Amino acid sequence: MEFNNNKAIYLQIAEYICEQILLGKWKTEEKIPSVREMAVTLEVNPNTVMRTYELLQTKNILNNKRGIGFFLSDNTIDQVKQYRKTSFMENELPNLFRNLYLLEIDFDELKSQYQTFVTQNFND
Repeated sequence: MEFNNNKAIYLQIAEYICEQILLGKWKTEEKIPSVREMAVTLEVNPNTVMRTYELLQTKNILNNKRGIGFFLSDNTIDQVKQYRKTSFMENELPNLFRNLYLLEIDFDELKSQYQTFVTQNFND
């Protein structure tokens, strides 16, 4: 995984985990890699992964079953969408709106580009 210098690593790992869930690679109530396994896979300090897992626990995305490991919650997809939507609306959307305004891009043009993106990347 390539890390971006503009955002804390534990938040980038949280985004990675959320993406795995939304893409269906990790299933609801499924056990996820241990802190150590994830740290080795991503080549980061285990404390960083633990911080990520604690964040995702507070967002009700993960549950810790003592002695067994971390599992996805039973309503994990809804929780992930809510967490990611809030993060997007607060952190990324203002910059997008600023660029749309400065570059004089209207919503029709944006919609066309969005539809092309979806067709090329997500329609099988």
